[in-house]
Amino acid sequence: MFEVNTAVLLVVCLIGLVAIGVHIAIALGMTSALGIFLVTGTDMNAFRTVQTMLAATAYEAIRAYVFAVIPLFMLMGEFIGKSGTITDVYRGINRLLHRIPGRLAIATVAGNALFSFVTGVSIASAAAFSRIAYPEMKRYGYDKGFALGAVAGSSCLGMLIPPSVLMIVWGILTEQSIGQIFAAGILPGLLLASLFIIYIFVVALLRPATVGAGRGTQEAPKNQAADEDEVSTIQFLISLAGIILVIVAVLGGIWFGVFTPTEGAGAGALIGLALGIIKGMRFRDVIDSILSVGRTSAPILLLLVAASLYSRTLAMTGLANAIEGVFLGSGMTPWMIITVMVMIWFALGMIIDSISIMLLTAAIFAPIAVKLGYDPIAFAIIGIIAIEAGLLTPPFGLLVYTVKSSIQEFDPDMSVMTIFKSSTPYWMIMLVGMVLIINFPQIATYLPGLLFNKG
Repeated sequence: MFEVNTAVLLVVCLIGLVAIGVHIAIALGMTSALGIFLVTGTDMNAFRTVQTMLAATAYEAIRAYVFAVIPLFMLMGEFIGKSGTITDVYRGINRLLHRIPGRLAIATVAGNALFSFVTGVSIASAAAFSRIAYPEMKRYGYDKGFALGAVAGSSCLGMLIPPSVLMIVWGILTEQSIGQIFAAGILPGLLLASLFIIYIFVVALLRPATVGAGRGTQEAPKNQAADEDEVSTIQFLISLAGIILVIVAVLGGIWFGVFTPTEGAGAGALIGLALGIIKGMRFRDVIDSILSVGRTSAPILLLLVAASLYSRTLAMTGLANAIEGVFLGSGMTPWMIITVMVMIWFALGMIIDSISIMLLTAAIFAPIAVKLGYDPIAFAIIGIIAIEAGLLTPPFGLLVYTVKSSIQEFDPDMSVMTIFKSSTPYWMIMLVGMVLIINFPQIATYLPGLLFNKG
C-alpha cells in the first residue's frame, strides 16, 4: 500500500510541477529526490543516497558512448541544412513536378521526406521549409493557411524517418536497438508522406484556388528563368547525390553492421561537412553550426540525465509496477489500453514538448505494451507518431510556433490559430497511420526483420 501511495504522490507532484511551469529536467530531479527520500527514510542516509544516485547517474549518462549519437546526427543535419543543399533539392523536385496540381505543396512534402533522412529534428525541417517553400507558394497564389499547413504537417516526418532524435531517445530509454528502430521508421514514414501527398492532390483537384489556380502568378522573364534552371539543375544533381551518399553510407552502414549508430552519426557528420564545403560553406558557417548544435543538444542530454534518475526512482518506488497493475488489472482489452496511452500522449502534447513526453512515459508504457502482446519495435513507432502529433496540437504545438516565428519577416500578421487549423488534416492523417500500424504491425516490423534477422 505504501508503494502505491508513494507512486500516486510522485505522479501528482510531477504533473503539478510541470503544470506550474517548472522545467521538465528540474521537475524530474525534484520528483526523483522526493521518491528516494520517501523510500529510504528520513535520516541523513537518504540524502547521501540521493547524492550518490545523482552523481552515478550523471556520470554514466555523460560517459555513455551511445549518447554521442544525438549531437552527431544533429551536426550532420546542421551542416547539410546550412550548405543550401535542401534549397537545391526542393527547387529540383518542384521543377520535376511542374505538370502536377499542387506541385509546390507536394514538393514540400517530398523535400521534407528526403531531408528527414539527414536530420533528426522536425524543428530544423520546419524552420528550413518555412523560409524556402512558403515564399514560393505565397508568390504563386497559394492559400496562406494551406501553404503553412503543408510546411508544418510534413515537417513531422523529421521525427519519424531516420535518423530521428525521438527514435534515439526511445531506444536509450527502453534499451532497444536504435538501428532496428531506424529501420522500422522507413515504411511508416513513407506511408505518411504518401498520404500527405494524396491529401494535397485531392485538395488541388477539388479546390484549385487553394493552390493558386486562376489567381495569376508572378513569373520571371523567360531568359532569366532558363538561366536559373540550368544552374539549379547542376546544383540539384550535386545536392541530390550528396544526400543519397549520406543515406546510403550512414543508414546502410548501420543496418548492415559496418558500424554502430554512434559511429554512423560521426561518419554522417563528416560527410555532411564535406558536402557543405563543396557547396561553399565558410569557416564561420562551420563554427556557427557546431555552436547551434551545442545549444540544442545540451538541454536534451540534461533531460536524459534527469530521466535516467527518474527511471531508477520508478524502480525503487514501484511506480512502474503500480501503473502496470492498474492497466493490466483494469479488464480493458489491449486495443483499449493502447487507446488510453495514445490519449495520454495527445493530452501531454498540448502542454509539453515531445522529448519530455517520451521521458515521462516511454519506460512505463513500453513494458506494458510488450505484456499485451505488441511487438516492441512496432510499439516504438506507434508511440513516436502519437508523440510527434503533439507537435501540431494546440496550445503548445512546437512545430506551429516554429513555423510562425520563421515566417515573421514574410507574413507578420499570420495567426497561429490559422496554422493550427490548417495543420489539422495532417494530424488526422497521422492518426490514420497510427491505426494502420496498430492493426498491421508488419508495416513497421518488416524492414527490421529483413535487415537484422538474417538467421
